[in-house]
Amino acid sequence: MGTTDNSLKLIFIQLIEGNLGLAIAETETYLSAWPNPQTQEKLNDLKAEYQMMEEHWIQGFDDPMRADLYQRLLQRLYVLVANISIYKHMNGSSYLQAIYKGVRQEGRKWSIASIRDEMENFVSEVAMISLEPEHKQHEKSKEIYQRHQQEMNALFNYVLTTHMWTNSVGQGMEEMLLSPTIDTNDQQLLVSAITLSVMNRFDIVKFRTLIHVYKESLDEQVRQRALVGWVLAIDDDWIKVYPEMRLLTGELLGKSKVLDELTELQMQLIYTACEREDTMKIREEIMPDLIKNNSFKMTQEGLVEQNDDPLEDVLHPDAAEQRMEKLEESVRRMMDMQKQGADIYFGGFSQMKRYPFFYDMSNWFVPFFMQHPDIAQYVEKVEGFPMMETAMKRGPLCNSDKYSFLIAFQQVMNQLPESILQMMKRGEASLLGGNEVDIEELRQPAYIRRNYLMDLYRFFALFPNRQMMYNPFMNTKGGEVPSILFFTSALFLHTPLDERKKEVVKMVKKRRLDAYSNLLLDSFPEEMRDLQYYLWREDYSKALKLDPENERALAGFARDCFRSKFYDKALDIYEKLLLKYPEKTSYMLNKAVCLVNLEEYEDAQRVLYQLNYERPDDLGVAHVLAWSLTCSGKMEQAESLYQQLIAQEQPDVSDHLNYGYSLWLQKRIGEAAEQLRKYAKLTTGKENAETLQLDDRWLKTRGISETEICMMKKLVRSGAFASE
Repeated sequence: MGTTDNSLKLIFIQLIEGNLGLAIAETETYLSAWPNPQTQEKLNDLKAEYQMMEEHWIQGFDDPMRADLYQRLLQRLYVLVANISIYKHMNGSSYLQAIYKGVRQEGRKWSIASIRDEMENFVSEVAMISLEPEHKQHEKSKEIYQRHQQEMNALFNYVLTTHMWTNSVGQGMEEMLLSPTIDTNDQQLLVSAITLSVMNRFDIVKFRTLIHVYKESLDEQVRQRALVGWVLAIDDDWIKVYPEMRLLTGELLGKSKVLDELTELQMQLIYTACEREDTMKIREEIMPDLIKNNSFKMTQEGLVEQNDDPLEDVLHPDAAEQRMEKLEESVRRMMDMQKQGADIYFGGFSQMKRYPFFYDMSNWFVPFFMQHPDIAQYVEKVEGFPMMETAMKRGPLCNSDKYSFLIAFQQVMNQLPESILQMMKRGEASLLGGNEVDIEELRQPAYIRRNYLMDLYRFFALFPNRQMMYNPFMNTKGGEVPSILFFTSALFLHTPLDERKKEVVKMVKKRRLDAYSNLLLDSFPEEMRDLQYYLWREDYSKALKLDPENERALAGFARDCFRSKFYDKALDIYEKLLLKYPEKTSYMLNKAVCLVNLEEYEDAQRVLYQLNYERPDDLGVAHVLAWSLTCSGKMEQAESLYQQLIAQEQPDVSDHLNYGYSLWLQKRIGEAAEQLRKYAKLTTGKENAETLQLDDRWLKTRGISETEICMMKKLVRSGAFASE
């Protein structure tokens, strides 16, 4: 995990495999090219201990502590090399280097005690504001929040750029994050800084700190951030170096609440990673209807309500009602997407992250609060709008979007119609269309977690210097799936979380995320590979061994046989299915398709005529029947079906090809060429296709010569068709 200097990769490769001696040798090679006296001294001490252990082993001495010593030395070497990696990473980015140096200026103290004093003093000072004279309270408050914001921004940057932590630092940080004497906003921001740091370079102490905070915090906001943090920090590469990872996570997995939260989090992370597809759906399918059917338009004077056209009421009396229905349907579709876990606001708010407020990295993660000094000027301008306060407290927006919304709102206030402004001041209009969240839901862990994930995603998608940070939402190690799919981690194999993988597979299958489902199924232990597993895998032959009569397995196996052109075998299976499920017309139609491919046209047509009688509007039946009639030479009977098929608004592409064949066999060359041209255009996108793929064997068996096939291809390409 994290970015690694190429020259350090050889060391990390050996560390990942647990090869201490080889890793020491690679580190020596590295330091010969990149000398550092302090690091060299630490390596020499470590190497001396390893050599002593090695000598005792070579001499045949038994040492019950050898494995423990080996593990400790392995971890010490990892810390040594990880610190080198962090240092080089900071120096490789002018942005990170500036942050690193900026918070480590001479005289700046970053001891645990000084950090804690600052945060506790802030809470005390805020509590004392009420004792100030009333006319001084506002200025005093601004002063306190301004100073504290600068301190917290510096602390965020410091933690982000820290090297590997000692156990004492981790213990001190953990105590601060669990202390009731420290403001929750500060604790949440600190958790985010630790998360970014440990994702960039794995650190067992930071990882342990986040897990302990998740286990012990009584503040749900802090607790959920810690959960997201340690989950995104998981890196299987370092399990051999730090077996403690298994112990830390294993202690959690005995609780059903933890299993529930991990399962919810995995689903939420997948939804978050699929934001691009959801935004595209909103932009292309939903927003056009919203724009088309709303009653306002943007002018140079701002947003203006459109007056109803009296003539429209006469000519189309139901038009206004229909527009409202379509508008409501569009809004309902978006709300349904949101309930299912989609991030419906990213597309709109992604354009609102260029304000100076977002120049500081910490502001992407700070919980929303109206006293934030960087938004003070905007808060003052929207005072007197109770709806704004409601929107900020109960709006379904993540913290980042709330800051964006507040800043953007005061900038467009002058463009809003006076009637709308007055309604908002009186509390008669909603800024978010009445989409406020119930107070009880705001406190739910799943809601808190989802909003935080939205903050994280916006940072990794939009922050200008995000390239310097490890991004969990990006595909990693050459795979198709980002590293957010933590359910596949070796840490969770053969644990109670295995059973929860089924819920996640159902979710990704529903969204047709095949790459996700394949990786999840790969992680199933052998004992969980049951009938459902093989059905998900679409390995129908193995599924049928477990249940020879399973309908889904039989139907899937029949499709596999058909795709492999084993039509007789597929036919046998469909006939077997029809004996058990005679009412299922899809099996009857598939049986007919098999018969057509086996050239048993009379039998196929008996089935198809029955289906066509029972389902006269089923174009799938008409499609197969028309082709069967064409194959058996019954062109006149096929004609009316083809006319019906190609008259559709979006006819099946193959119907143009099949109708072209039918016309060709009737010597209606010009008409045939026209249909084949349409087929070529639809399949290649070219008006006059360079090449036209025809079934030469099928045509030749029906009397069409090689010469005629070549002439037809030329005719289709030229687009000049002879009249009949």
